[in-house]
Amino acid sequence: MQQFQVPQFIDIEDKVFGPLTVKQFLYILGGTSCVVILWFLRLPSFLFWPLAAIFGGFFFSLAFMKVNGQPFVLVVNNAVNHVTQSRFYVWKRAEKKEATKAMLPGPEQQYIPKLTKSKLKDLAWSLDIKSKVVR
Repeated sequence: MQQFQVPQFIDIEDKVFGPLTVKQFLYILGGTSCVVILWFLRLPSFLFWPLAAIFGGFFFSLAFMKVNGQPFVLVVNNAVNHVTQSRFYVWKRAEKKEATKAMLPGPEQQYIPKLTKSKLKDLAWSLDIKSKVVR
């Protein structure tokens, strides 16, 4: 019998650029390019340094940070979707059925449902469909 090697650790990305994966490298490259663009805009230093720290920190977080075991990219994506998409909440109060003497089964009163042709036809059709699906 032939033996085949089974790949292991398939959920771990390959380190392509030194200790960085391709995604991490691209996030760091994007953050660096944003800071360089801010540098060439010749902003005053009181604007440049906070903006550079914000952009650099955000892209560094995208590359390396995990929140509850999930990548920060996924957390940011879920947060943006939550804010931008509409939410639809439905609240239905369940009506309480009161047990009355007329509804309780007893020897003095027995409920017999009326069966019409259309109800009988619907029942026969649903039983035919269910028996065909199960087989």
